Amino acid sequence: MTSPGPDDPLIGALLARCTFPAPVTAVTCAVSGGADSAVLLVLAIASGCDVTAVHVDHGLRSGSHREAEVVERMATKFGAAFERRRVTVEPGPNLEGRARSARYDALPDGVLTGHTADDQAETVLMFLMRGTGPEGLAGIDPLSRPILGLRRSETVALCEVLAIDVVNDPTNLDPRFTRNRVRAELLPLMNDIARRDVAPLIARTAALQREALGALEAEAARLDPTDAKALALAEPALASLAIRRWWRDQTDLDHAPDRGAMDRIMAVARGSATSTDVVAGWRVARTANRLRLQAPPDDRSAFSGPDEVR
Repeated sequence: MTSPGPDDPLIGALLARCTFPAPVTAVTCAVSGGADSAVLLVLAIASGCDVTAVHVDHGLRSGSHREAEVVERMATKFGAAFERRRVTVEPGPNLEGRARSARYDALPDGVLTGHTADDQAETVLMFLMRGTGPEGLAGIDPLSRPILGLRRSETVALCEVLAIDVVNDPTNLDPRFTRNRVRAELLPLMNDIARRDVAPLIARTAALQREALGALEAEAARLDPTDAKALALAEPALASLAIRRWWRDQTDLDHAPDRGAMDRIMAVARGSATSTDVVAGWRVARTANRLRLQAPPDDRSAFSGPDEVR
């Protein structure tokens, strides 16, 4: 069986709300085997892309290798190439976060993922509960998330129409994970209070916030975050964005400095302190009006020398 094409009314209507690359573009889709990633695969093929499905097995559940077989059958059924990857994630704290990092490390740059509007709403709420700034309110970056405009209910429905045998991950029901409680408890409660489906409203808010953030980031890109004097004189919002961009580029860490860390960095920029701890063992120090990031002691190889300014 080949994947239904864009002429199919249901497929065409869904594709119209997606952002896949141009036809014939070679793309890699991360496919866990659940409904969202299965629909990502189907729609990527229907859009005319040259698709490879990649499944990453974390080995966290007994028999998880069989999920790769489900994805392989799915790829064969719809005419995509298939690859499987295996990673090891040790039990312990922040299992969900470490598994996600291991998964992305095993996938190529630019991989397409099956995040939906529901994932967007959940992500924004999780950032709000932790305390967040503009970037958190903007939620998931739509880059490489071509089905972000679709709902989870639509991916489930399409899988039923196409008789796709999907994988049901039991960890998605585990209340130990914050996202699962946001999905199963918080969003339904918000729907009840608002008397409407709030997920698309939250997703729309994130999209508007990302537009506004893009304009600010364009302005912040003109600011050199290693220039302590320029940073100290800049508008606080622009200074924060410049620091966060510098941080992401140099540390390759998922989490940006929180508000307290940002205040400490700005104190160094203004000359109130010569250095400060940031997070995860990283420090910011000032010498001759220049700021520099200092890696944790066991990660000094990330820099050519202790006084390098980036």
